[in-house]
Amino acid sequence: MRNKTTDIKEMTNAESIAARQNRLSYRIKKERASYVMLAPYFILFTFFTIIPVAMSIGLSFTYYNMLEMPQFVGWKNYIKLFLEDDIFLISLKNTLILAVITGPVSYMLCLLFAWIINEFTGWLRAFLTLVFYAPSICGNAYVVWNLILSGDRYGYLNGILLKLGILDEAVQWMKTENYVLPTLVVVQLWLSLGTGFLSFIAGLQTVDKTLYEAAALDGIKNRWQELWYVTLPSMKPQLLFGAVMQITSSFAICDVSIALAGNPSVNYAGATVVTHLLDYGSVRFEMGYASAIATVLFLLMVGTNKLVQRLLGRVGA
Repeated sequence: MRNKTTDIKEMTNAESIAARQNRLSYRIKKERASYVMLAPYFILFTFFTIIPVAMSIGLSFTYYNMLEMPQFVGWKNYIKLFLEDDIFLISLKNTLILAVITGPVSYMLCLLFAWIINEFTGWLRAFLTLVFYAPSICGNAYVVWNLILSGDRYGYLNGILLKLGILDEAVQWMKTENYVLPTLVVVQLWLSLGTGFLSFIAGLQTVDKTLYEAAALDGIKNRWQELWYVTLPSMKPQLLFGAVMQITSSFAICDVSIALAGNPSVNYAGATVVTHLLDYGSVRFEMGYASAIATVLFLLMVGTNKLVQRLLGRVGA
């Protein structure tokens, strides 16, 4: 009896597998035009994203200086990273602080400003969208902030504070350890209204207006209730996309730190995981160790994205 039962289960499993394969092959044949059109993207995604990530994870377990063949060292790079590399720990702390502050705050600002701007119509809405989006694409943004934060009396911030009598002498803002990280937070927030902001604008304009009428009949009484029960559930794809973009940008802060605080910054006050990665990957060419840093950052981003997806799944639930 036991053998017969086992045979029946195996036959049932084989039949179900064959049925699934037949259904999959049928769907591929039926939608072959769609698969052909998607093929270029998947090919590029595989060669320029999946394969490099896999290679980076593999290299993180080796010593590789680009002159010799990679030598397998096991967990040595990760042990050194967390137990011996004090600069990495400082960079990780700075990155987490920047991500925890700038990520959620910039996300909420993007949603808030998009919601406000969406109330306008025509050219005024387009103009306001450009005004808020422009800093994220402006190549001279760091030039402006370098003028503002210049350490002499001709810097705009020093000049204003000296004129008001708040300061007695000019302050070296980006050369003073206590001012570096708060300044980076402010500048990053100013630059954060980027692609996520545009996705929110687009999402708000695609919400079905009849949903608001139905919600009013169901007892929705004010704009905040409309936002929570109608608007946000209707634009979940844009919310998720915006969250991914903001999280990625908050963990990948690098250019703003290098442009304003330098690399290395004073006492590594502005160091981030990406600046540390660039140091080992582009200056020292210790590619195995740099790959270990990149892998830690990758896992940190993936874990945070998964957490945000769970949180956003509850919006409007």
